[in-house]
Amino acid sequence: MDSLHWLRQGDAVTQASALLLLAMSVASWVVIFWKLRLMRRAHVDVPRSTAAFWQAPSLAAAAERLPAFDREGLVLPLVRAAQQVEQAGAATLAGQGGLSQRLTRVLRDALHGVLGKLQFGQVLLATVGSTAPFVGLLGTVWGIYHALTAMAGAGQISIERVAGPVGEALIMTAAGLTVAIPAVLAYNWFGRVIGRIEADLEGFARDLRELVIDTNAADSGR
Repeated sequence: MDSLHWLRQGDAVTQASALLLLAMSVASWVVIFWKLRLMRRAHVDVPRSTAAFWQAPSLAAAAERLPAFDREGLVLPLVRAAQQVEQAGAATLAGQGGLSQRLTRVLRDALHGVLGKLQFGQVLLATVGSTAPFVGLLGTVWGIYHALTAMAGAGQISIERVAGPVGEALIMTAAGLTVAIPAVLAYNWFGRVIGRIEADLEGFARDLRELVIDTNAADSGR
């Protein structure tokens, strides 16, 4: 017996549930593979990029050499933001105020952009992990309901006739769990990795801010 014949013969709700689970699975695995590549590069590139930055003779030289180390562009936006503060004039509100205030603002904005790139896809993984089991359960309940309705209309109900359709409908519950479990595991693991990278980037942003302030103060005192 074809275990999926009930799906082909099912109504719009059953087929829509199956298609939705398929779309969730494809989307989550695309995000998982993309983020695996991003996290692997970020885990290596952030320490290398910060080390290369501190070995550079100046901020401008560091901005020129960082692209060779920062493949995903996680550290370079912070350095370029600090450069813009140094070069900005006072013709606009963005160029007014103390150096510390301007650095805090631009580094915060740059850091939010970098963290947004790292966090991309997390919402989708969380959504798939939390909703896929219920989508599968909906397909199961709906399939069982229609199987029992069809048998009741036929006028013959026995455990042998019930077991087959009910067992086939339970496949939807298993499908929902199969879609949800990888998404939940990936969400949790990526969250821990992102937390470590985020701490490194925030620490670098604070050090960069202090460096620019101290350098500007030293130049002004000469």
